Amino acid sequence: MDRTEIGLLVALPILICIAFILPKWLVNYVHVSLGTGLVALGVMIQMRAGLVSFGQGLYFCVGGYAAGMTAKFFGITDFFVLLVVGILAALVLSTVLGFLLRRYREIFFAMLSLAVSMILFGVLSGVEELGSTDGFNLPTASYLGWSPTGETARLTLYSLTCIIAIGCAIALNRFLKSPIGYINEAIRENELRVEYLGTSAHKAVHITYVLAAVVSAIGGVLWALPLGHVDPEMTNWTTSGQFVFVSILSGIGNIAAPMIGTFLLEIIRVYAVEISPNTWQMILGTVMLLTIIFLPKGLWSLIARKKTATKQEGAAAPFAGE
Repeated sequence: MDRTEIGLLVALPILICIAFILPKWLVNYVHVSLGTGLVALGVMIQMRAGLVSFGQGLYFCVGGYAAGMTAKFFGITDFFVLLVVGILAALVLSTVLGFLLRRYREIFFAMLSLAVSMILFGVLSGVEELGSTDGFNLPTASYLGWSPTGETARLTLYSLTCIIAIGCAIALNRFLKSPIGYINEAIRENELRVEYLGTSAHKAVHITYVLAAVVSAIGGVLWALPLGHVDPEMTNWTTSGQFVFVSILSGIGNIAAPMIGTFLLEIIRVYAVEISPNTWQMILGTVMLLTIIFLPKGLWSLIARKKTATKQEGAAAPFAGE
């Protein structure tokens, strides 16, 4: 267990405790950020392989809609069943699409992922049984036969969201430290050399794509249940762009970075809308532009620099008296 995983485990009880300390509106933003943060993690692990997905909203939407449709048409409200249904839907779809997308890189991968996402957006927008462009509402979740209400329901869902989000982050951290994780970094640097070494780059990309899809679907379920609503905007290009925005803003140096970056984006958006209701997108664009210019590796690079400087100072200390 490395420092990142220890830090995530330490953060878990803190996240749960803040639900009893911070204002409800702020806790709601944390709750929503944990769901969308998982989608940003899906984007991030693909970026480790040099792939930028402009269509990650596809699986965000698949997870939310799979859970919503299960509740709407079958009357099933159990949280764990809805989560499993969302995962299975993303797993099947990504496995099939992965055979196509794993062959492409750079702008071709980005545009194909975007195209598939927008196809789903068009389909959902035209289905009246699913509310068309307005979407539909989800019922309050139950838990293995227990159906809490009011504040108890909110705290239960929030606590489970924290546990699942931290668990996914730890699992992805271990994935990045696994052989396939290192192969992805090698693919980003020189895919041809990876193939010469006898490793299938296509297979590694396919596995990463499926894993990112499953994590994103989990995020979709965890995002939809507290809001109690799903709509086609979940798979629109603007939503997918936000996940890429978060990955660039936070950086890909650590698995915790997108989780933190998602929350920062939510806060920036809140105050940007308050300051400039009609041009708040310009504020977000300015933040992104400044980040790209001055911190091309994202906000996490500030922490990485500090750690590097500390190590250098520690290494120089024994020789200070000479």
